[in-house]
Amino acid sequence: MIFVDTGAWIALSDRKDQHHSDAVTIYTRLKRRKERLLTTDYLVDETVTRLRYDLSHSTAVKFLDFIERAEETGVLTVVEIDRTLFQEAKRLFRQYDSAKLSFTDCTSFAVCHMYKISEAFAFDQHFTMTGITLLR
Repeated sequence: MIFVDTGAWIALSDRKDQHHSDAVTIYTRLKRRKERLLTTDYLVDETVTRLRYDLSHSTAVKFLDFIERAEETGVLTVVEIDRTLFQEAKRLFRQYDSAKLSFTDCTSFAVCHMYKISEAFAFDQHFTMTGITLLR
């Protein structure tokens, strides 16, 4: 299973994003290998909000439609951040006081550890500090 971060979702959705070409290549390879993908409700929220503000409402809606189709076909699992994950994210946020991490980053790390995910489709180097390998 591969974890998918906001940066990858945005890069796939925005042709002008600096990582768009890499994101399309990685996503195509993941589809070809029939990899199962996992993301979180926090990341869907973050992505929809950024797409809405940075691009357009219709782009944000297309992303939501894409997420729904991916869930329906079993390609994607969207994990909801529950109390257990929220508590672990708080612990991680406190632990990494010298790194500029968002709380959402810490929820992502908590999910990766809970689901024993070692690879992320992401462009955020912070994943590597928790032992998660970025796909290239």
